[in-house]
Amino acid sequence: MRALILYGETVSETSSFVQVAEAHGEGRNFWLELDERSDEATAFMETTLGIHPLAIEDVWNDVSLPKVEDYGDYVQIIIHGIREDDRSSKDVPLELAELDVLIGKNFVVTHAHDEKICAVTPIQSEILRHPRLLKKGPAYVAHAIMDRMVDEYMPLIDRFDEQIEAIETQILEGTQKSDREVIPKIIRIKRSLQLLRRTTIYQREILLRLARAEFDEIPRELVPFYRDVYDHFARVTELVDSYRELVTSLLEAQFSMQSNRMNEIMKRLTIISTIMLPLSLVAGIYGMNFKHMPELEWLWGYPYALGLMLTIAIAIVTWFRVKRWI
Repeated sequence: MRALILYGETVSETSSFVQVAEAHGEGRNFWLELDERSDEATAFMETTLGIHPLAIEDVWNDVSLPKVEDYGDYVQIIIHGIREDDRSSKDVPLELAELDVLIGKNFVVTHAHDEKICAVTPIQSEILRHPRLLKKGPAYVAHAIMDRMVDEYMPLIDRFDEQIEAIETQILEGTQKSDREVIPKIIRIKRSLQLLRRTTIYQREILLRLARAEFDEIPRELVPFYRDVYDHFARVTELVDSYRELVTSLLEAQFSMQSNRMNEIMKRLTIISTIMLPLSLVAGIYGMNFKHMPELEWLWGYPYALGLMLTIAIAIVTWFRVKRWI
């Protein structure tokens, strides 16, 4: 547990629930960041802050989709953000991290289900340097967190753009080795984009409700800032949808290129078979063991058979070229 408590113009950091309870009793603004589930933390939220048991369960448990609930004296927001591994690794499948946010009159309670989530630590460091966010109120702190989380989506989207462009080049170059590499990459990106789309659709609606000032905990003067966060995230959602369509097109293009290459291979094999079939016929005829075959006693029979085969092969190849089949 880590808590930042505002005392006048300074911020004090503590890990004591007793000190946080005293600050809450005095009406001081504070930000409480919870880590692991504990009876002490649960009792503090339920007894001191008056958090509903259902909201507490949502804080501790994994919730697959974003949501927002208004409990009257506070608002619970569940959003998903980018982890450090998602931002840096190109080969690991995307796994978004859940962040629970409780916004009250004088407090913000957050719980990150992954310690590597990108948004929380930078905002805490900023508040320790400049307490103005915590001084303005809990809604401003929550806005800073969500704004940072939305901004972290863009480098990930840019990374998808680079990967899709590289895959497109690989498909056009088209080798058997690239075929084995391309499809797993496309499937991995497609799954990640599907996860992003499923999450961002719900998350966009949550940010829209916050931008519409549906909750009393969000001051009117802060609504334009939440609307700006919504606009940025709507752009993320649009890019995710467009990249999903592009990846689907890439998969179809890959299958089409594979089919074309397979057709080219079958075409070559067919040409070879077509050339060899009459040659096999000639060889089969002169390979028969009949006693009365005039050519068997002929001095030039062998060169004649080879010449006939060569003539037939040249005639077939010439015919194919005239028809532009090769």
